[in-house]
Amino acid sequence: MKQIDKLAWIELKDKTVLLTKSYGKDVFYIPGGKRDAGETDEQVLLREIREELTVSIDERTLQYIGIFEAQAHGQPKGVTVKMTCYSGEYHGQLKASSEIEEIAWFTYADKTKSRESTN
Repeated sequence: MKQIDKLAWIELKDKTVLLTKSYGKDVFYIPGGKRDAGETDEQVLLREIREELTVSIDERTLQYIGIFEAQAHGQPKGVTVKMTCYSGEYHGQLKASSEIEEIAWFTYADKTKSRESTN
């Protein structure tokens, strides 16, 4: 069984969660990314969020939320994703960058939507 190791940044605002959609994908995901060899959790989050959303996370404010595992979307059965999740304050203006096509704020009621326009 294969497992994809990812780090994720949970950003909440006004009872919504920030999600991103990459070019060529049909669903939104929690922002973050895969670990490069030898990287710490903090290094992955700082790099990925800067690349994807053009903001800097304040490393001193990072708070561990938990680890979540599930079947990886778009992967063969048995391939799982392990997401180690953190929250933390950021500096700058959120903007889609790199492989990110769109960002959106989702409520719990939006959980089944695969496409949402950015506000």
